[in-house]
Amino acid sequence: MPRKKTLTVDDLWKIERLGAPSLAPDGAQAVVSVTSASMEENKTSSSLWLLSTLGGKARRLTACGDKDGAPRWSPDGRAIAFTARREQEGRKDDEAQLYLIAPDGGEARRAAEVATGVEAFRWCPDGRRLVFVSWVWPDARGAKAQARRLAEFKKRKETAYVTSEAQYRHWDRNLPMERVAHLHLVDLGVHGGAGRPAKVRDLFEGSGYELARADPDANHFDVAPDGRRAVFAFDPAPEKRGDGRCALAEVELASGRIRVVARDADWDFGAPRYSPDGERIAFTASHQARKHTMPAQLALLERASGRWEVVSAEWDHEVHPPLHWEDDGQALLFLAEQRGRSHLWRFELPDRRAEIVVRGGWVGGFDKAAGTLVTLADSALHPGRIHVHLASREPQRIERFNDALLAPFELGRVEEMWIQGARAQPGGAGDPVQVWLTFPPGFDPKKKYPLLHNIHGGPHTGPGDNWHYRWNTQVFAAQGYVVAGVNYHGSSGFGHAFLDSITHRWGELELQDIEAATEILLKKPYIDRRRLFAAGGSYGGFMVAWMNGHLPADRYRAYICHAGCFDWVGMFADDAWYWHAKELGAWFWDDMARLHAQSPHAHAAGMATPTLVMHGALDYRVPDAQGLAYYNTLKARGVDARLVWFPDENHWVLKPRNSRLWYGEFFAWLGRHDPARGKGGGKGGGKGGGKGGKVGGSVKAGAAAPGRGRR
Repeated sequence: MPRKKTLTVDDLWKIERLGAPSLAPDGAQAVVSVTSASMEENKTSSSLWLLSTLGGKARRLTACGDKDGAPRWSPDGRAIAFTARREQEGRKDDEAQLYLIAPDGGEARRAAEVATGVEAFRWCPDGRRLVFVSWVWPDARGAKAQARRLAEFKKRKETAYVTSEAQYRHWDRNLPMERVAHLHLVDLGVHGGAGRPAKVRDLFEGSGYELARADPDANHFDVAPDGRRAVFAFDPAPEKRGDGRCALAEVELASGRIRVVARDADWDFGAPRYSPDGERIAFTASHQARKHTMPAQLALLERASGRWEVVSAEWDHEVHPPLHWEDDGQALLFLAEQRGRSHLWRFELPDRRAEIVVRGGWVGGFDKAAGTLVTLADSALHPGRIHVHLASREPQRIERFNDALLAPFELGRVEEMWIQGARAQPGGAGDPVQVWLTFPPGFDPKKKYPLLHNIHGGPHTGPGDNWHYRWNTQVFAAQGYVVAGVNYHGSSGFGHAFLDSITHRWGELELQDIEAATEILLKKPYIDRRRLFAAGGSYGGFMVAWMNGHLPADRYRAYICHAGCFDWVGMFADDAWYWHAKELGAWFWDDMARLHAQSPHAHAAGMATPTLVMHGALDYRVPDAQGLAYYNTLKARGVDARLVWFPDENHWVLKPRNSRLWYGEFFAWLGRHDPARGKGGGKGGGKGGGKGGKVGGSVKAGAAAPGRGRR
C-alpha cells in the first residue's frame, strides 16, 4: 500500500473554502459561496453553488464573477441575491453591486446601479425590495449627487487622506474619506424589476444617523416581518470611535422617520433581529461601563413598552451573531464558544436555558428554514463542511468539495490536554488550562520530536478544534513537529473571569501558562528538550517577543514573530488606540512605567534568542513599524534575526504566492536553528525562502480576528 502524503502549503491553497450557507424558503436547497485559489495567477475567485438538502450532487450556479459572495434567497424562493464586481452590458463595476440570479440557472443580472456600491443587504418580506448598506457623502442628496461626488473624488490629483475623525481606518484600509455608512432601500418592482431600472432611496439621508464604521454588515440591521420598518445599531456619540456604545433605532421604510427604541449609556447593543411576530427584538448587549471585556449577552426588547432586559445574564458565555429566531418565537439560535470549540446553541426563552444543537469542532455558520437546519463547520482534522440536520435522521453531508483532494493525505492526530496553569493559590494548584496537541503524521512515541508552540492572537480568542488557513497546525505537524496550542489566561470560551484575568498585566499569566505546558511536555519521552521553538502572530507575536525578554536565551532555539506588538507607545498608531488604557491600565502619558512593565521593548536588554520577524505594510491593527522596530532592536543587539516584510499584505498574508513564501521562510528558519536538521531546512514540500533550501507547509497559529481591542 503506497504511503500517504503529508500536507504542504501548496496543497492547502488547493482546498476550496466554503462560505456560510443560505437556505431556500422551503429548506430544499442551500446556496453557498465557494472560494478557489490559483497559485499560478496568484489570486482567489468565488462562485455560487447550489446544494440539495435532500441529496444529490452540488451544482455550480455562477461562473462569470471573481468575487460572488454573501448569497441570500428571496422570500418566495424565485431569486438569489448576491454581491459581486462584474462586467455586464459593457460596464465593469468599480464598486461591488447587487446581482440577482434565478436558482434554476441563467445569467445573473445587475439589480441596481449604485455608484457608491453595495456592502451588505437583506430582503424585505415582499420579495420586491431589499435594504442594503452603502458608504455615502452625508451632505449630498440623491443618487445623482452621490455619483458626481464619487466621480470628482476619483478624478482628484491629490493623494492625501484628510480627516478630523477619531475613527478613520480599520484593519487594512482607510475608511472612505468624508463618507458614512447608510441604509438604502431598493425597489426591484414586479418580478424583480426586469425591463425597468430599480428605484434606490437613502433611508438615512439628512437624518444624521449612520451605521457603525467598522465593517457594517448584515448583522447590524434587520427588516421587520411586515416589511414596514428596519431596526439598526448606531453610535449616538457625537464623535465616533471603535469603542462606542451603540443604541438601537427603527426607520420606517415608507417615510424614513427614525426613532430610538433602546439606548443605555452604559451598554453596547448590536445584532438586532425581529421576532417572527415583529413584537420583540433580540439583540446582543455588553455592559461596557462595568468593564471593556464584558461579553456580549442575549437581550430582548419589547417594542410596545420599550422595556429590555438581558436574558442570558446567568449564562457565562459570549453570544456571537447571527441571531436566528425559531418559528414559534420561544427560542433563538446563535453561536458561542466553549472550551476551545464553537457550538450552535438554542436558547429557550421561557426557562432561559441554553443547550447545544450542533456540537463543534468549530461551527462557523448556519441557517434554518422550514424545519431544515444547515451548518458550516470545520475542525482541526478537516476544512469547512456543510451538513443538513433534520429531526428524523442523523446529520448528513451535502457537499464533497474537498474529499478527493484530501483523500491521499495523512493528517496528524489531535489531542486535548489540561494542565495546571497560572494563579496558583498558596499550597494549591493553578487554574486548569487547555492545551491542544497536534502530532506529526505517522507519530511514533518511541522517537524524539521537536516541540513547536503555536501561540494564538487576541488575546481574547480561543482557537482549538478548528481549521486555520493561515496558521494550519496540520501543515506545521507535517514538517515533523509536535505542535502545542495553549489556551492561556485571557482566552475566550472559558468564562469571563478567565478572559479578564490578564487585564492590566499583559504577558504575566500567559507566560506562566505557556511555560507550564512546556514543562509538562518536556516530561514526555517523545519530546526532544534540545529542540524547543515558539511562534505566534499578533498578540501571539507579542508573546514571543515577551518571552525573548523574559526567558533565558537557551530556553527556546528560535522564535517566529508575525505581526507582533512590540512597543505599546508606538502601538498608539493602530486602529484600536481607544482600548489601550482599558487594556493596559493607563494612557502612556499618565503612567509610562505601567505601560513599560507590559511592553516587550522595555525588556530588550534580555533579548538574545534568534527571531524571524514577519509583517505586512497594510497592517493597521498592529502597524508594521512594530515589526521593524523589533527586528532593528535585535540587529542592534547582535541577535541572529531575519525580516520578511510584505508591502501588499495586511495583518494576515492573503495572496497565494506570498503565503507560500511565508511558509517557506517559517520552516527554513526553524530548520536552520534545529540542531537535528542543521541548515537543510524543513522536510520539503514546496518552494521555500531564506537559507534553508526547500521547505513547505501550511499554517495554524495565532493571527487574531478583528474584534473589540483584539490583535
